[in-house]
Amino acid sequence: MEWGEIWPWNAVGIDFTVVISFLGQPMKPKERYIARLDEVTITREVDSAVIRYKEAGILTTHLKIGPEIAGMSDEAILELFNDTLRAQAKLAAEYKHVAVEVPLGSPQIKHFARGEQWCPRGGVLRCLVEDDENGQLVVGIDDQELSLQEFGRMLTTYAGWGMRIEFVPDDQLHRRPALEVREPDPENESAEG
Repeated sequence: MEWGEIWPWNAVGIDFTVVISFLGQPMKPKERYIARLDEVTITREVDSAVIRYKEAGILTTHLKIGPEIAGMSDEAILELFNDTLRAQAKLAAEYKHVAVEVPLGSPQIKHFARGEQWCPRGGVLRCLVEDDENGQLVVGIDDQELSLQEFGRMLTTYAGWGMRIEFVPDDQLHRRPALEVREPDPENESAEG
C-alpha cells in the first residue's frame, strides 16, 4: 500500500502541488530540509519535478509546477521547492492546534462508503474499550462496535499525527480526568491501573 501527503501551494504565481510518497520508507521518515543542488537530484516528469535527497530516509517529492517547468533550471526548481519548505515552516510556527470534540448526542464518527471505513468527525473520540466472546477487542463509539481492524483503519485518517489516550471510567467519557505527571505506583501498574 502506498501512503502520501499532498500539499497545495501557490508561490511566485505558479500553482503546484507537492505529493510526498513514502512506499517502503521507515515509519517516520527524516525531515526534509532546505537543500543545496549538490544534496538532491532533480528529474522532470511532464509538468512535475521529482526531487530526491541523496541522503537516505528522506521522502521523495513530486512538485507539480505546470508547463512553466520547461523553462526552469534545476536551480530555479530547487528554489521553488525550498520556498515550499519555508512556507510550511512558517505555517507550522503559526499553527495552534485546537482539538474539536463533537458534542454529546451528535455522532462522533461517520461511515465513508468510498473508502469502506469509519472516519472521526472531530479530533476527540469518546470510546468504550470492550472485548467480544472470543476475547477480541471491540471499541464502542456512539452506537457502533468497531473491531480492532476497523478501529485501526479509522485511525489511519490521522496517519502522521500524534495521539494521547486517557483511560477513564465508562460513565465519565464526557469529562477530562485530572492529570498528574509522575511514575505510577507499582501496585497500581496494571491494565486496570
